[in-house]
Amino acid sequence: MCAILDMCAPLSVLLAAIALQPAAVVSLTHKDAFPPLWHLAPGDIKDYSMKDNKIIIDAWNYEERLGMYKIMLNHSSKYFTAFGSNNVGNILWGLPLQHGWQYHTGRLALPPNTTCGHGSGDHLCISVQSWWGCMNYYLAIIPFLGALEAGFFGQLKYPVEILPPEEQKEDFCYSVSDCHSQIPKLMDEWKAYFEYLLSAGQTPASIKLDDALNYLWKAHVASIDYALPKFKNRLKYLSGPESNFGKNWANGVEFIAATHFPTDLRNTSEYQAFLPPRLLVEGDAIPFIGDFSPEQNKVLLSLCVLHKTNEFTGGAFLAFWRMAMSTEEGRAAGRSLIRLLISSGNMTPDAVGIYKGLC
Repeated sequence: MCAILDMCAPLSVLLAAIALQPAAVVSLTHKDAFPPLWHLAPGDIKDYSMKDNKIIIDAWNYEERLGMYKIMLNHSSKYFTAFGSNNVGNILWGLPLQHGWQYHTGRLALPPNTTCGHGSGDHLCISVQSWWGCMNYYLAIIPFLGALEAGFFGQLKYPVEILPPEEQKEDFCYSVSDCHSQIPKLMDEWKAYFEYLLSAGQTPASIKLDDALNYLWKAHVASIDYALPKFKNRLKYLSGPESNFGKNWANGVEFIAATHFPTDLRNTSEYQAFLPPRLLVEGDAIPFIGDFSPEQNKVLLSLCVLHKTNEFTGGAFLAFWRMAMSTEEGRAAGRSLIRLLISSGNMTPDAVGIYKGLC
């Protein structure tokens, strides 16, 4: 399969690009290793407001949504002490760091004809018309509610309720019971991840990283698979290049998930530097976007080629990749290939010439 169009190299670069991005190694002591405004986000459920004997979370406020990640990270820290001090080895870091990238690149503030997230408007507002913000709902709120259903936060005195957006309320669910009624299989996937951690009990050192990553990536992919068709109507608010990138990104997650790529703080911070630093606009021509680094252009092109190839083969390319990643040895080789190709030089002019017509 990799012999077809010499696709192995673009495939692997693309995989890493999808959720991670390096231009330079980020020091974990540097504030930029954390999502924007991380220090301001709630770190405990009791930090949220109360109303009618319910804990109320505004998931359409960036800080409050970010706080849900912070709480999950805080409660799961003891399970990852063997993988680094100060919780840096926690594999949940990939989710808030991705959300932070969406925030600082303006991907949560679409469309521009609203005050939400723009100019003099509320910069913390997540627009319900943002494709990225809606997709992320199922990678933030659903994991949190899955953890809640699993009893991961212990016994809470009050139930938790998520505030609905001002419009298109039917596209979301707002409590454990509501979400379990609407999307039971997806809730079960996230619940299973947190139940796996709880199964370690008093011996968190018994956590096997590859098993934890299997549960986490399985739930992650399930969220994307559910949300992608649901929010295809939000793609109309994006430019053509940005819309294509979003679809390419979603496809790429499937490939990187198969490698059980460890989304801890260090790995995610390093690789996230290769994602586009702003929204793509009309006229951006991959891989010749002048204000993007060569590596960012290469990643965008590789994501596109991977998606096109998978479509052309009717999904056989992804099936082949998953087969190759079905053992721990295969996954280790896949991750090594990702690292090797991400750190390699620029694509050759011949390679660019072959692929640029596709994207």
